[in-house]
Formats: sequence, C-alpha cells, structure tokens
Amino acid sequence: MAKRSVVQANVAGKRVLVRVDFNVPLDGDRIADDTRIRAALPTIQLLRQRGARVVLMSHLGRPKGAPDPALSLTPVAERLGELLDAPVTTTATTTGPDVEAAVAKLRDGDVLLLENLRFNTGEETNDPAFADSLARLGDLYVDDAFGAAHRAHASIVGVAERLPSFAGLLLLRETETLGRLLERPARPFVAILGGAKVSDKLGVVRRLLDRVDRLLIGGGMANTFLLAEGFEIGRSLAEAERMDDAKAMLEHSRSRGVEIVLPEDVVVAPAIAAEWGTAVAAGEVSPDQSIFDIGPRTVERYGESIVDAGTIFWNGPMGVFERPPFASGTLGIARAVAMSGAFKVVGGGDSVAAVEQAGMAEAIDHISTGGGASLELLEGRTLPGLAVLPDA
Repeated sequence: MAKRSVVQANVAGKRVLVRVDFNVPLDGDRIADDTRIRAALPTIQLLRQRGARVVLMSHLGRPKGAPDPALSLTPVAERLGELLDAPVTTTATTTGPDVEAAVAKLRDGDVLLLENLRFNTGEETNDPAFADSLARLGDLYVDDAFGAAHRAHASIVGVAERLPSFAGLLLLRETETLGRLLERPARPFVAILGGAKVSDKLGVVRRLLDRVDRLLIGGGMANTFLLAEGFEIGRSLAEAERMDDAKAMLEHSRSRGVEIVLPEDVVVAPAIAAEWGTAVAAGEVSPDQSIFDIGPRTVERYGESIVDAGTIFWNGPMGVFERPPFASGTLGIARAVAMSGAFKVVGGGDSVAAVEQAGMAEAIDHISTGGGASLELLEGRTLPGLAVLPDA
C-alpha cells in the first residue's frame, strides 16, 4: 500500500529528521561507491528547496555499539557536500546537548549529518531512550532508507512512532518498482539469484516460484542445488543440510511449470587465492577442487533465457566476483541483462557493482539500494520501516 509522501509534508522552517542509507563501501577513508549517497539526493534537494532544516542520520558498517574512527561518517559528509555543492556539517556524536545545539544553529536549507547511529547500542535494540533523544532533533521525520527498512531499529521504527512521519522519494520508488514485479510483471518473468547460501534466499525462492517463468541460479547457492541433483561438487561451498529444501523447490518448480536452470559448467580451482580457474562440466568437479564461478556455456545458456524476457530481477553474484579469475560469469550475466529489452531490476551490492564494472548501469531500469530489504519485500514479509509509516 502507498505511504504518505514527503511531497505532502509542510517542511518550511522546520527541522526534518531524515533516515538515509549511507552504508557505503569504504577503501580506507575513501568512498569506493557513492551510489547510495546519490540515491538520496532527490529527497534531500526537495527538502532544501522547500526551506527545511535537514538533519540526516545513517549507520555505516558494524561498529557493535561503540565508536570506531574507521567507520565515521565524516568522509560521507564530504562527498555529500560535493554532490550538493553545499556545505554539510557533522557532529562528533549522535545525540546529546552538543548535537542539539548544532541542530539549533541550522538555517533554512542547511544540511547536518549525525555521526554513525550504530556507535550507540540503542540503535539496533530500538531503545526507547535513544529513540527519544533522536526524536528531539526533529519536528518531522522522513524515512528514505529502503536498504534498512527491514530493520526494527530506533532510527527507523522508534523515531517514526514519535514524530509526524513521511516516506522519502527513494523509499517510494523502491516499493513501487518492486511491487510492480509482484503484481504486474511483463512476461516472461526471469529471476536470477546468486550469492553464497540457499538458506539466505529460501523464502524469496519459494515466493518467486509462484510468479516467475524461469529462475536462473548461480553462486554458492547453486552448489547446494547441484548436490541435491546428485552432482559431484568437490570441496565447494554448499549447505548439505538444505538439500531437502532444494529438492522440494525443484519438485515445486516442476509442478508449477517453472524452469529452474542450474549451471551446466563451472569454473573450478584448488583454492580461492588461485590466479586462474578451469571450466569443467557440472558434475565433473574433482575431489580436490572447488567451484568459484559459473562456466562459459552456462553464461551463454543463461543469456538465451534472458534475451526474450519481459521482466528481469537479479540479486546476487554468479561467483566469487571480487576475484578477477572468477568474475567472468557475473560480468557475462551483467552484459546479458543490460542488453535485454526487458524491464530490468538489479539489487544487491555485487550485482550492482557488476553492471557498473561492465559499463551497463545506465541500461538498467532500476538499481535497488536494498539487497536484504528487496528480497524480504519480494518474499512477502512485512518490513518494519514501511509498516510504521502512515498510509497515503
């Protein structure tokens, strides 16, 4: 159901507390990918143009409730200032008198970014006192952090319960686009799922089997399906305890007339640190080898399944994408998806990185900022960050 939009909010001269998702990858103190910062710009610019005093808050990494200089949001503030072409001030802490004083100094159109929310243990536990201290910083609340909408944290649920609340432009676009996949996809609807574990995506696989026409599987999770089909996978990562689940999903797909497509060849090596890999037929993996990518025949076959799609959803790499010897499968799928005439949605950090590395990001209709959140929404779960916001 549609949520009350920030467009409807009267923000002039008001302190607007905005939950954004600036959980970006870092290379030292350098931002390796600013996609999530850019995704928040429309909401921030709208608020500034309407005279709001913008107070941004986000988490970064997993500091476990204590300050960690390596996970400070200061580099994020610097990059955001460059993108806005306007100063972005920061705070040394998340709440308290100094922070309240900094907020009080804001003028219409100013932007302030609080320090990492997860430096405080109250964030992830949705501690009422911490939520109170955050809520004191704003007159209104806007949630634009789709990537964190599946977390019942203080900055997502607690603050929304304490202030008049609205959905940001990014949050609205994400939910509307993913809702389109579930409600009215153009056919054939092809889903591509990768990543390490079947257990991470059991729910969404079951849900998608009732909606898609084809499901292409790669990454470590494909190994569990290959094992369930009786293939030899050597020392490859797999979840033997999930073989029954994999078998059940294969049976369910056959009963529904949905094609689950598994790799027919794979790239193997003796260890992940190897400088090269060898393509072998699925099932011909020797006991001392591990699977680290899908093979070239599989890339070609998956491409044939993608080319005539009407809708594509892709989440998760096809192999150990971070290692150049095992990146070809993921990059090959990125190119195939980008060249398809389908309505294309890509989510998950490695999948997004792959289309960008392949130079194909502009060909994707929607790049989702939420990996786990997008999967849980497609799975049919209620996301706490959405449930707490008023309906339109």
